[in-house]
Amino acid sequence: MSPDRSPPVQARGEMLAQISTGLVQLHSRYYGKGPTKAKTHMVNGTVVSILRGGFTTVERTLLDTGKVESVYQMRRSFQQAMEDEFRSVVEEATGRNVIAYMSSIHVDPDLAVELFVLEPVEELAAAEVTPPVTAVEPAA
Repeated sequence: MSPDRSPPVQARGEMLAQISTGLVQLHSRYYGKGPTKAKTHMVNGTVVSILRGGFTTVERTLLDTGKVESVYQMRRSFQQAMEDEFRSVVEEATGRNVIAYMSSIHVDPDLAVELFVLEPVEELAAAEVTPPVTAVEPAA
């Protein structure tokens, strides 16, 4: 597959599944609990992973007692500390560099969203620009 074309549907599905699995494994390894569901989407150069059911017992306890900001702060700190590992999952699967990574959680329902912006690929077609064709009307 050349970098200027989308992967075939099956390869694309495998790539997205690889990202979902990798992100779930990172959460499981470092939080001690991973999301129960994960789905990754790719639109142009943007990868979005939606992870469901990933709050730990400690986080759930904090949320249930109104300490929502504590959970947000802990997750932000974790994402900053783990940014390179999260980027690597996506870069390995897509073969492209991640130029931006953002993460957020939602309390009810229990969701996390991981968003990655990929480095643009240069279109080979742009290098092979052909001059525009001008229509010439026949003389009357």
